Amino acid sequence: MLDANIKTQLKAYLEKITQPIEIVASLDVDAKSVELRELLQEIDSLSDKTSYREDADAQARKPSFMINRPGTDISVSFAGIPMGHEFTSLILALLQVGGHAVKLDEAVIEQIRNLPGDFVFETYFSLSCQNCPDVVQALNAMAVINPRIKHVAIDGALFQQEVQERNILSVPAVFLNGELFHQGRASAEELLAKLDAGDTEARAQALDAKDEYDVLVVGGGPAGAAAAIYAARKGIRTGVLAERFGGQVLDTMSIENYISVVETEGPKFAAALEQHVKAYDVDIMNLHRAAGIRREGRQILVDVDGGGQLKAKSVILATGARWRELNVPGEQEYRNRGVAYCPHCDGPLFKGKDVAVVGGGNSGVEAAIDLAGLVRHVTLIEFGEQLRADEVLQRKLRSLPNVKIITQAQTTEVLGDGAKVVGLRYLDRQGQQSHTLDLDGVFVQIGLVPNTEWLKGSEVALSRHGEIEVDVRGATSLAGVFAAGDVTTVPYKQIIIAAGEGAKASLSAFDYLIRNSADVQEVAEESATA
Repeated sequence: MLDANIKTQLKAYLEKITQPIEIVASLDVDAKSVELRELLQEIDSLSDKTSYREDADAQARKPSFMINRPGTDISVSFAGIPMGHEFTSLILALLQVGGHAVKLDEAVIEQIRNLPGDFVFETYFSLSCQNCPDVVQALNAMAVINPRIKHVAIDGALFQQEVQERNILSVPAVFLNGELFHQGRASAEELLAKLDAGDTEARAQALDAKDEYDVLVVGGGPAGAAAAIYAARKGIRTGVLAERFGGQVLDTMSIENYISVVETEGPKFAAALEQHVKAYDVDIMNLHRAAGIRREGRQILVDVDGGGQLKAKSVILATGARWRELNVPGEQEYRNRGVAYCPHCDGPLFKGKDVAVVGGGNSGVEAAIDLAGLVRHVTLIEFGEQLRADEVLQRKLRSLPNVKIITQAQTTEVLGDGAKVVGLRYLDRQGQQSHTLDLDGVFVQIGLVPNTEWLKGSEVALSRHGEIEVDVRGATSLAGVFAAGDVTTVPYKQIIIAAGEGAKASLSAFDYLIRNSADVQEVAEESATA
């Protein structure tokens, strides 16, 4: 099942196991059970610290398997065959159950270890979902750290009956003790924050206690990461406040236009950004959202949602953008219950069903092409008179037999039955007639909106589209505050442009500091003579 190269690499990884592990499979006679048996036996043959056995009564779901550390309560489980994006999750589970260190901050590990109570997690994933591995790996790691935490990762495409019974129309979907707990990408820190929400006051106090930064970067995407690196390399006190490090890149399937990187996936690129920033002396404050900004004398103050305030001599705003919503009745009510924004993640859950894609740009047409290979039928709905996607994509789309294109159509409502999406209503803009489509899912692909709601009413000027207005140096209307990336008026929302703008804003901030701070002038002079 595994080719020779993968076996060689996996064998090398398994040499890092320090404690014996036991793989216990629950199988039946179907083809997927046969396939899983072959995979697990191949893995067992690659290490003398693994053992394999079958126990049909060990788990109700079939095919499934547990990875146990004998003599302990440490165990993680998979229901299905964790290949595709989840193959890395399988490797990490083998290593961590086998004694290899979990790579989390010691404070986070200690907080996980001290969680009170028992927790049984079930995570539904799809093999094509680039967001799912983060959640699966985080909960597996938590189960290894704290044996009172149990976790099973379930391939939703393989266990369709469960998916339908639980009305799961978006992955990853995490259930805790039988109740829906979380949907969407999340790190161990984010999941832990939801479990242990009582530390809000302590988190706010910790922010208040931090010393003044020379440069405070708000946002952890490509622009924010580049800004932080350029600032830290100047030897000045640098901090990053981020809601989730990596930003929108985390939701990007494939990156093929970042110069010198032929091809990569968004989550991998985001991890590389974070690793690069951590190579420098940067204070990263993750899982925090800025709530306001103002200047008081020589200081710039940034208020943090949930409490706490940070002080800085200069600030770089790089809060990025997010998927634009339809803002029609039914969209929020049926979000993750048929309304989706990631075709790669959620597409497999709509196998054999009818869906619509709203948006005729590149992202919308690409989504329709991808979905056409999975679902029964795709209807693409475009507001304008014609599609806006590249011609090569349009030709591919029009060649598909199970796709219908409707132009000059304004989506007016997402319809549901109280539990899930059942249709979509749109207005024919030419004839002014209302039409209804019977559907199981609606994928929204209509562009981006800047994350600037928190700046409204501040001294930072925004364009009529809500973007931060910047000059050629990245300076905003508020002295000492700069901005970069998709949140600004700079055209062409591309990763490489955001990174370059982040570097430029950081250099501009340093120049501002030199002209306004004797301390930074001394640092610059020391760097020049070193």
